[in-house]
Amino acid sequence: MVATAVRAAGRTVDVPEIADPSRVAPKDARELSKRFFDRLAVLEEGTPEYQYARNTLIEMNMSLVRYAAGRFRSRGAEEMEDIVQVGMIGLIKAIDRFELTREVEFTSFAVPYIVGEIKRFFRDTSWAVHVPRRLQEARVQLARANEELRSRLGRTPTTKELSELMSLPESEVVEAQLASNGYTSASLDATIGGSEDGEAALADFIGSEDAALGLIEDFHSLAPLIAELDERDRKIIHWRFVEELTQAQIGERLGVSQMHVSRLISRLLGRLREGMLSTV
Repeated sequence: MVATAVRAAGRTVDVPEIADPSRVAPKDARELSKRFFDRLAVLEEGTPEYQYARNTLIEMNMSLVRYAAGRFRSRGAEEMEDIVQVGMIGLIKAIDRFELTREVEFTSFAVPYIVGEIKRFFRDTSWAVHVPRRLQEARVQLARANEELRSRLGRTPTTKELSELMSLPESEVVEAQLASNGYTSASLDATIGGSEDGEAALADFIGSEDAALGLIEDFHSLAPLIAELDERDRKIIHWRFVEELTQAQIGERLGVSQMHVSRLISRLLGRLREGMLSTV
């Protein structure tokens, strides 16, 4: 470590040059952090000197992120990498907002920022279906109330009992119960045992085939054919199949007989049918 002096705003601040800040022991990082925060206070933001001091603080205090992330180690090794990355965002926010005049240890100031960022990450990504923040929080309150009342009553509590304990209207309790269903999801390809054929997919037991889906392709094929018709023919199609006018009513609008309208509609439908078949 080589000490260097930086003079700014009429003050001289001595700080060491650290070859690998990430290897600084936590107990040493506490004292060194004070000196680097003192340096940041007299440097102009955006200068190379400022960036060096800020980056050194980040690397020196990475142990705080690992410490905070350790509370969530049950999430698994793969997700832990994401947790640490999110925790680093909290650390950076803490460094940018910390001031020595607060007369509080940086570690005490930074850990809540780091943990808060990690919890926000879980709140925003853990739900299978996005629900409003108030319902996410109500779900936690609902789980605690359920557990307390089950233990006290020896049975499943009613909505009214939950409402009284949670100090919420019954409608909001019901809403929180429904929102809880969005916390986790199952794949439609998930296998379910117990069927006659051994195993079946979840999709085999829910939903049904919508026959109207087949009409979508027909509508896409029909649209350009209708666009090619002249204005009178398009009006006839619209009056008959959108406004559902009778042939007699259409005849009155066109000033022709009902029989003539019948022939016009038959001719139009035949033309459209031929166009549809030619696109198959």
